[in-house]
Order: sequence, then C-alpha cells, then structure tokens
Amino acid sequence: MYGELDNLISADTTADSWYDDGSIIASEILSEFSLRDWEKLSSEVLTKPLEWQRKLAYCLDSNCNMYELKILISLLSIEDEELFEICIDTLRSFTSQESKQMILDNPSILHRVNDLLPKAGVAVKRILEEFLMKIHS
Repeated sequence: MYGELDNLISADTTADSWYDDGSIIASEILSEFSLRDWEKLSSEVLTKPLEWQRKLAYCLDSNCNMYELKILISLLSIEDEELFEICIDTLRSFTSQESKQMILDNPSILHRVNDLLPKAGVAVKRILEEFLMKIHS
C-alpha cells in the first residue's frame, strides 16, 4: 500500500485535482495501511520532496492514529511555513488526550504557533487559534 500512496502523491497533478480527488484516494489508501506500511512511510517521509510532504500532511487525519500523529509532528521540524500551516490544520482533528499530550510534550510546536499568530492572515489565524483552543481544552 505504501508504494501505491507514494505513486499517487508523486504524480504530477493540478492543485484542484489533488484537493478534489487525490487527497480522498490517499486517505482511503492510508486507511488500509499495515504496520509495515506505516513504518516505511515514517522512515521515508522526511526524505521526500516538500510538495509530497505537503500533500501527505493534508490527508493524515483519516484515522487520527498515533502513526499519523508522529508523522505530522516529524513534519513540523521542516522549515516551511505552508507545510507547518497544513500540519497544524490537520492536527486540529487529533483530539484525544493522548494526542494532545504528545503535542504539548513538544513545546517548540506551541512556540512556533504563537510566533506565527501575529503575522498570520485571517484564515490561518483562525486555524492557529482553533488549534490552540483544542490543545488546551
């Protein structure tokens, strides 16, 4: 299944087709992942091109499982504002106490969110504020 996901995300598509169709297909593939697939994805995600990482981060809330959460947290280490915003947007779906605690155990995430808030546009600001609200609830 990992190979299927990699091929899908690597395909040259328009942004519209990715967000309309590709992301849904990717979420379906992710829901079928085995432990081996998650391990392969976890080990390779940081070596993938930035656009690939952005596409993946957008779909990593199909199950809100620990594999998805750990991958999203690892992607937050990449210095790219758009990827960071996508990851934070996706992390809003992770509402279990365990998920919240994993995020809180990484204070650099909250620090970066707070640094971004004052300069964020209206839509991103709403995402960041909602993320903070959910993490602290």
